[in-house]
Amino acid sequence: MSDVNRYIDMDAHAINSAEYQDACKAQLDINGVLQLDGFLRPETLTQLIAEADDAHDGAYYTVAKHNVYLTKPNNGLPQDHIFNRQLSTSKGCICTDQVPEHSPLMTIYNSTEFQAFIAAVVGEDALYPYADPLSSVNVHYANDGQELNWHFDNSKFAITLLLQSPKAGGDFEYVKDLRDADAGDMNYDGVSAVVEGRSRVERLHMDPGTLVLFRGRNSIHRVTPIVGDTQRILVVLAYNSEPNIALSETARQTFYGRLG
Repeated sequence: MSDVNRYIDMDAHAINSAEYQDACKAQLDINGVLQLDGFLRPETLTQLIAEADDAHDGAYYTVAKHNVYLTKPNNGLPQDHIFNRQLSTSKGCICTDQVPEHSPLMTIYNSTEFQAFIAAVVGEDALYPYADPLSSVNVHYANDGQELNWHFDNSKFAITLLLQSPKAGGDFEYVKDLRDADAGDMNYDGVSAVVEGRSRVERLHMDPGTLVLFRGRNSIHRVTPIVGDTQRILVVLAYNSEPNIALSETARQTFYGRLG
């Protein structure tokens, strides 16, 4: 049994199978999201929740203001324009260097089998970790009233593992292909309708232990406010398609409160 097989239910998720990889890629390409329930073995999930609880005192909490495009305001547009409208996101985070070296998270993240699976599904030749000590594996904590507000991602894809659900709230909502960033189409009217609650959105129900791949560059998404005293704990696994890429010092200071 490989190390990663100890942590991933590879009977249910045959990540080394080309046929399974192709099926997952097809689902991601069609839906913009791939949800793999029961990806983690139950004992792995228990261990990772305990590790996250132990590390929580070291989490860096932020409240950030941003627009849905994660860009600076445009002074050429009215202040109340959707491009300039400021939303609030709040969460806690621990970084790669705060995750135990022998954690199942690091074994999974560094596994050539897991990397090959993700690369095949997202259509990349290879994947590489961030070239800084903070950005590759993050554990996010959200408490009562905290939320990840509406936004588009800058990256091509996101990989997450849900460890713990709150009592209520914490729902992942999205609208697929609401804009076309490459064509410069920001779809202000459509985005305004979503942010103002005038448009239908999709909701993804996830149980703890679920792996999700999501293409969020053109699909607007959010996590609704947490309700209750049980934290939502989510792991973000971040790779690059090229080696030696580091998160900027500005971004590290903003997201983590430190540079290294």
